[in-house]
Amino acid sequence: MSNRFLKIHPADNVYVALTDLKAGETLTVDGGKPLTLVDDVPAKHKFTEAPLQPDDEVLMYGTLVGKAVQPIRQGGVIGTHNLKHKAAPYAGRTKAYSWAPPDVSAFKDKTFMGYHRADGQVGTANYWLIVPLVFCENRNVEVITEAFTTELGFGKPEAYKDYVHELVQAYRNGGTTKLETVPFHPAGAAADNRLFKNIDGVKFLTHQGGCGGTRQDSQTLCKLLAGYIHHPNVAGATVLSLGCQNAEITTLQERLKELDPKGSKPVFILDQQQSGTEQELLTQAIRQTFAALVEANKIERKPAPLSKLVVGLKCGGSDGFSGISANPAIGHTSDLLVTLGGSTILSEFPELCGVEQELINRCEEDAAGELFIKLMRTYSNAAEAVGSGFDMNPSPGNIKDGLITDAIKSAGAAKKGGTAPVADVLQYAEYIKKPGLNLLCTPGNDVESTTGTTGSGAQIILFTTGLGTPTGNPVSQVVKLSTNTKLAERMPDIIDFNTGSIISGEKTIDKVGEEILDFIIEVASGRVTAKSVALGQDDFIPWKRGVSL
Repeated sequence: MSNRFLKIHPADNVYVALTDLKAGETLTVDGGKPLTLVDDVPAKHKFTEAPLQPDDEVLMYGTLVGKAVQPIRQGGVIGTHNLKHKAAPYAGRTKAYSWAPPDVSAFKDKTFMGYHRADGQVGTANYWLIVPLVFCENRNVEVITEAFTTELGFGKPEAYKDYVHELVQAYRNGGTTKLETVPFHPAGAAADNRLFKNIDGVKFLTHQGGCGGTRQDSQTLCKLLAGYIHHPNVAGATVLSLGCQNAEITTLQERLKELDPKGSKPVFILDQQQSGTEQELLTQAIRQTFAALVEANKIERKPAPLSKLVVGLKCGGSDGFSGISANPAIGHTSDLLVTLGGSTILSEFPELCGVEQELINRCEEDAAGELFIKLMRTYSNAAEAVGSGFDMNPSPGNIKDGLITDAIKSAGAAKKGGTAPVADVLQYAEYIKKPGLNLLCTPGNDVESTTGTTGSGAQIILFTTGLGTPTGNPVSQVVKLSTNTKLAERMPDIIDFNTGSIISGEKTIDKVGEEILDFIIEVASGRVTAKSVALGQDDFIPWKRGVSL
């Protein structure tokens, strides 16, 4: 790989700048041909191999990603001013797919240390959930969680609270003139004061659903919450219900029974309208939960095969390097896990626009491909019906950093799924059923997507980012991977793993993908804490199935 520019696929008619390039530079491209740049090309952006006329197609990753809307000179930079979104059409299966699994000899005997559940799942963490069935119970859930957090030793140093205290004292002593001189003291590492050493935390899932809205939204919420309670990282749950909401207790119980017919996990459901006073509700919930934590603490980590891992594949704050470094790297990690008998989940359907045909051809069963087509077209039509569309998916930050069209963004985003066959296609809030690569219908929205991916059973989510984002989840461990070294150096507090060595040419995609799998094993075993977990980034936003890109 050149350390200055790159043609991703032999069929492409644009190059990617790996560093800032200046107008007037003459580059040596394919076969030693000279190409003179007519524009400045910032790193991560693309320039043309040959002149383009209006309606000429642009190819990246070997696929259609846009069309010219005005003449573009050879060596000219592409941007929103001269390129528009255009994606390849798709239909049913067009050809057979064959796959050569990667060599996994280095991993076949490796294990991770996990929490074995009665239903056969294995957790990479051990949490207790406090769950409201309706937004009316959010405050009560927060009261319970706050009561447990400090007393059970899950509290973290409050550096910002201490900083406000110092500002208050400075204000009292001298008004506002001294505020700028008040130093901030970062918190040190928190001491492990947990009462229950095998419990990683008590987590709450506050939300704005459960009543009002549509009945379908409440049914989906119950299905999603059931997935969280059934999740291998969860020891059990305390559920608070008001009593009159659309998200009924019986609906949640039915969804839980579908996932775990034997009811192998403790779940306490309390109804405020039946309990009477708030005091009675809260004391009963706290008492039952504390007793259950005593039992859950008896579970200890034991070795488990890598086939027990379910890993989500997500990107957010993407840049022009995402599809070159971090995304294909975790794609190789996905292929390794699939070969080992594990499972991966690729979400974000608006960011699969233009690569649908490839994914359809990769489906092991025709029914899965047909469901994928139905979900993609229904989603796309819903967006267009309100005056939007998948073409509006790229954010201003994406565009600024080289992702000019949704098809460019999607072609790179799809690399997260590696090359393995597609084992299954899942509806939102549907729990994973088959090992292998699974496609899950979610928005591209970071938190709605990670919320859904966790609800489908992912214990760990590999989250690639080129710009930086602090997203996390209450139950799954969200591991952030930077696409470039500059980001890793600028935001070390949120980045767990740097794939910038691929851009510099120091390491191959396969090598980095293997290193990521080793890192996953450390996180899954509790020997490494993901930055999102350490920072308490417990984001939870259910998708109401409205138009969200």
